[in-house]
Amino acid sequence: MSPDLSAFWSIPSEELLRSLDAREEGLEEAEAQRRLKQYSANRIKPRKRSSSIHLLLAQYSSPIILLLIFASVLSFFLHEVTGATIILFILLISGLLGFWQERKAADAMDDLLSIIQVKATALRDGKDMEVPVESIVPGDIIILKAGDIVPGDCRILQSKDLYLNEAALTGESYPAEKMERTLEPDTPLARRNNSLFLGTNVVSGSARAVVVLTGKDTEFGRVSGRLKVREPETEFERGIRHFGHMLLEITMILVVAIFAINVYFSRPIIDSFLFSLALAVGLTPQLLPAIISINLAHGAGQMAAHKVIVKRLASIEDFGSMNVLCTDKTGTLTEGRVRMHSAQDIEGRESEELFALAYINSFFETGFSNPIDQAILGFRQPEISGIKKIDEVPYDFNRKRLSILVSMGSEKLILTKGALANVLQVCSSALLGQEVVDISLVEDRVQSRFQDLSSQGYRVLGLAKKLSQIDVLQAKDEENMTFLGFLIFYDPLKEGIEETVNELSQMGIHLKIITGDNQLAAKSIGSKIGLFKDRILTGAEINRESNEALQQIVQQVDIFAEVEPNQKERLILALRKSGCVVGYMGDGINDASALHAADVGLSVDGAVDVAREAADIVLLEKDLGVLKQGVVEGRKTFSNTMKYVFMATSANFGNMFSMALLSLFLPFLPLLPTQVLLTNLLTDLPEMTIARDRVDLELISSPRRWSIGFIRNFMLTFGLLSSLFDFITFGALLFLLQASVDQFRTGWFMESVISACFVVLIIRTRRPFFSSRPGRPLLMMTLLSGVLALLLPYSGLADPFGFVSVPPQFLLVISLIVGAYIGAAELAKRIFYRMNPP
Repeated sequence: MSPDLSAFWSIPSEELLRSLDAREEGLEEAEAQRRLKQYSANRIKPRKRSSSIHLLLAQYSSPIILLLIFASVLSFFLHEVTGATIILFILLISGLLGFWQERKAADAMDDLLSIIQVKATALRDGKDMEVPVESIVPGDIIILKAGDIVPGDCRILQSKDLYLNEAALTGESYPAEKMERTLEPDTPLARRNNSLFLGTNVVSGSARAVVVLTGKDTEFGRVSGRLKVREPETEFERGIRHFGHMLLEITMILVVAIFAINVYFSRPIIDSFLFSLALAVGLTPQLLPAIISINLAHGAGQMAAHKVIVKRLASIEDFGSMNVLCTDKTGTLTEGRVRMHSAQDIEGRESEELFALAYINSFFETGFSNPIDQAILGFRQPEISGIKKIDEVPYDFNRKRLSILVSMGSEKLILTKGALANVLQVCSSALLGQEVVDISLVEDRVQSRFQDLSSQGYRVLGLAKKLSQIDVLQAKDEENMTFLGFLIFYDPLKEGIEETVNELSQMGIHLKIITGDNQLAAKSIGSKIGLFKDRILTGAEINRESNEALQQIVQQVDIFAEVEPNQKERLILALRKSGCVVGYMGDGINDASALHAADVGLSVDGAVDVAREAADIVLLEKDLGVLKQGVVEGRKTFSNTMKYVFMATSANFGNMFSMALLSLFLPFLPLLPTQVLLTNLLTDLPEMTIARDRVDLELISSPRRWSIGFIRNFMLTFGLLSSLFDFITFGALLFLLQASVDQFRTGWFMESVISACFVVLIIRTRRPFFSSRPGRPLLMMTLLSGVLALLLPYSGLADPFGFVSVPPQFLLVISLIVGAYIGAAELAKRIFYRMNPP
């Protein structure tokens, strides 16, 4: 497309369409697919999904693994073919297992994310079509409404009362009005009111626009490319990173020392080098990234079965750790289907004229669809023929009013409805019966009626009118109006919501309501579900408190009423700074900032695009019962991930540590490099099934958080216990059984694998191991690894691995040691959890 479109806001619409080879009726689907190949997918960053070849190569990207491969290849040239072949074979099998698991996890996540893919409405083949945002191309004609995310940099072709939130680009928090016009080429970004930009969202109104730029070519794409913004690291990710670094540092120091000492004692350099590297493979938590990916993907799959879709895997841990949930009441605590009760004048009498004016206001409103207008339109239909709309000032979250200018015969009338206090602000008079009186004469009566209705749980709006001669309506025209009366709505509580809130409380999740409704209505809802303390905090009170004071107050308050959108984010941040792990559930245009601020942002499938895009987790139903099941699955995922961490710091680490120390005193290597790697492979097999393990009820009954101190204590306790029994094994083999070198290696291999596998069944639970049933895959793989370790020395593979068959007394001694180790581990576990309560 030849012309320079870098200043597309300055090109007349007709010329711009010709330059893009676009038409008002949209692109043909075949042409759109061709352009998608030409411009590539509409993304700022390439999708993180790795190709199969990259995922496979990543299994061998560890420096230690690469060194081991290099040393094995070197062994070929030194004619040590058998050992080198076995090492390479074991590494191949380990890598393929990791690849297979991670590929399954990645495919499962792609399937889940496709369920909640953000889409845009584009004209294709002359029809409105829902198209994935990634498939939008330059030249597409798109249709936008309130709540939609703009899918690219666009030029407006038609618009109606269009306002956009452009804070992400311009920093301006107040919505920007947009319209069709042609501007000068040097118009700055903040004043390009004929253009729409990727990353912004529609607050109100509607538009038809042509997409000019997509992906990295957009304004947002250029900015993000310069900033290199990284997704913030979660507490769990940070803990895993610190844990991995800690073990890696210990490993490198130990391996270098072992290699140097073996060389000092004049042992074969290649064998010493391979032995040191093989120990490093056993000591480092090389499976940790794969195990975490597998666990989180499996957890996401289980959560999806309960109608909870995870967009960002790392948020699962925060979901499980969440101890405070903030939510609006509409649709979460209530049915979410607002119904109109009545339209009443100031004296409390139902008024058909008042309802008809409210109906006109809702009928001609063209901003975002909302349940209040739907309730009015669905209540009944008065006669409104002959009435024409002239103009509108859409609802916004600062004014909290919606005004319509209509013509009724020879008269022009401004009709304004909104939050009662905000409507009264622009009224100087009121209609009392058939008489118009000064507003001051009825203010007390209005407030008394409002409080009475609100305390019964009703939502109350105000309606006002004003005769006018204007043709263009602006917000400043909302003045000197006449207050007419009340519009009264109700939204029944969901069936069983009291029980659900109580169950969440028992799970350690404290519910807090953050609503824009008045405090009396909020208090009524709170008291009905048993969620009420002595104090309700209002938006006006929030504004008066400092950030430090707010951190103290939010802990004591359960209900926040009359809250402005920007105050939601402030409340979330105050809760987080006070030490809470905070979830926020929102589905509206004004919830995006709070969703970003929370530890875990929760939205629903029916939410506006901007809310779903900001969320970490999307519920397919707006129901706290669904959320409760999701929390349970999140906690299971966290528990199973921590099980691998405990395994990596106990028997596995203890065995390798003991072997390293023993090699300093023996005149031979305690295990050959091939035997060390085989030990690693067999002990890894049960751990790769940990994602499907059963989780004890006490591990999911309350929120749990990462604790590096707890893990360090666990490693010291069980690592030292493992080493103690390792040295008992060494002593029994050397002094009691008088084992030869090959017998020592065979006996030690058997004991090492069997004990490491079976201790998994001990440390996976805080209960006595016989009272907590493990998952079938874990149990079967544990038994398989143990049987393989027992039978291998008696099979045809014994000779290539350097094993020999051992007499029955060896097996008896090994069995006694393993049995004693299991008993000691069970006793140590009981003492450890008594001294280190979670």
